[in-house]
Amino acid sequence: MLSIIVPVFNEAATLASVLAIVSEALPAVGKEIIVVDDGSTDGTREWLRTHFPDGARSGHSIKVDAGNNLVVIDDGPAAKTIIRPIYHEKNSGKGAAVRTGFAATSGDVIVIQDADLEYDPTDWTAMYDLIARRKVADVVYGSRFYGRPHRSLYFHHYVANRFISLTFNLLYNQTLTDIECCYKMFTRAVKERLTLTCDDFGCEIQMSAQIARAGGLRIYEVGISYYGRTYEEGKKIGWRDGVKALWYLIRFRLSA
Repeated sequence: MLSIIVPVFNEAATLASVLAIVSEALPAVGKEIIVVDDGSTDGTREWLRTHFPDGARSGHSIKVDAGNNLVVIDDGPAAKTIIRPIYHEKNSGKGAAVRTGFAATSGDVIVIQDADLEYDPTDWTAMYDLIARRKVADVVYGSRFYGRPHRSLYFHHYVANRFISLTFNLLYNQTLTDIECCYKMFTRAVKERLTLTCDDFGCEIQMSAQIARAGGLRIYEVGISYYGRTYEEGKKIGWRDGVKALWYLIRFRLSA
């Protein structure tokens, strides 16, 4: 089973579509989608409680109708998908939501999916193949810098992402091009070796630092598509997160 952790904060406009798209990825693979609502205030929580009144729902196909309602179909050729929401009483940050999701997973392979529409789950095919079918990887990173379709946005974001990845590679002796990428897929054994303490976007750095320092893990990287958002469209990460990332790179390199 593939476990998908979806941290959510104020994504009422996109969450339904994300769940439908995620359910269609890797149709032959059983999936559990763990939605962690991190104290949303825009109606996301109410939407989840309306569509999941009894907790988890499962089906072989998930669609979204014209009213942004989730339609769960109980039969079909695809493997079953289970969706289970978890609620934080207050906003605690992406890292806290990922940590909650980790604790709830039961799959053999885990991946993180943001609740916006910036990433395309069809890119999981190559990632999953390396881990579960070819069995040559323990961890697979997505990279937005391998020539796949991606939206042209902010130059300073591009430079910051490349600089953070370069600094990471220098400190941790790796060759990854996009460590801030949301898409990180890994085995359950790798998840059990991670101890996340960062509540904010620093969880991306902390995960990568622990993976790099674990030793013996087979780390791969594949190109993915990227449909980025502007700040007007809801993008949340800013320059302060970039500065924090550089601090976290050094902090986690020096820590035991």
